[in-house]
Amino acid sequence: MGDPGEFAMFLAIGGVLVTALIGPIGQAIGRRISRAKGADPATGLTTGEMTAERVAALEERIAELEADRVQLEERLDFAERMLTRGVEETRAVGPGKGAG
Repeated sequence: MGDPGEFAMFLAIGGVLVTALIGPIGQAIGRRISRAKGADPATGLTTGEMTAERVAALEERIAELEADRVQLEERLDFAERMLTRGVEETRAVGPGKGAG
């Protein structure tokens, strides 16, 4: 490397390569190299991690559905009490006893 032009060219090419490796291209290459076997290319998660996330989401959904079921049971109990009260009041008054 006796010529100053060759040295400048070496520095320029080196700088471009370093910039490319540090930037998004280098990060993408690094993710691809470090990605575990069986990982999803879109998310970078392995099959086990995706399964764990799905199980967690399903457990959360089940908890929501159980809460909804409890609320519906409470509403049904209330409606049954109100209907029972209405039938008992009708029996207590009876036909012809109320207005007279």
